[in-house]
Amino acid sequence: MPVPSADPEATAGPGPGPEGEPEPQAGAGPAAEPEDDPAAPAPLHVPRTPTGNAEVDAQLDRLADVDHLATDGHVEVYEDVHRGLRDALTALDARPGPPAPPTPYSNSNRS
Repeated sequence: MPVPSADPEATAGPGPGPEGEPEPQAGAGPAAEPEDDPAAPAPLHVPRTPTGNAEVDAQLDRLADVDHLATDGHVEVYEDVHRGLRDALTALDARPGPPAPPTPYSNSNRS
């Protein structure tokens, strides 16, 4: 007759499977999802080259957020980035730049 073990793990259920991983127990909950789930969000690993403009670079970095979202969450990020880039361009148009160079005809004496 076998002697019961004092070790709680020894009576917890089946031991490790053939690869040393624990075998799933029946009724222990949903099976673990495979790591290569094609429906899961996956990073695109698209390289982003810095532009040198902090506002634009921050918006481009925000695009990385879609790597962790389901597809239905992409629209919100894309609209946010589009709005930020549009605002950055508008700000560039509003900044005073250097004076325009004089045209060749602006100060000439015409005879």
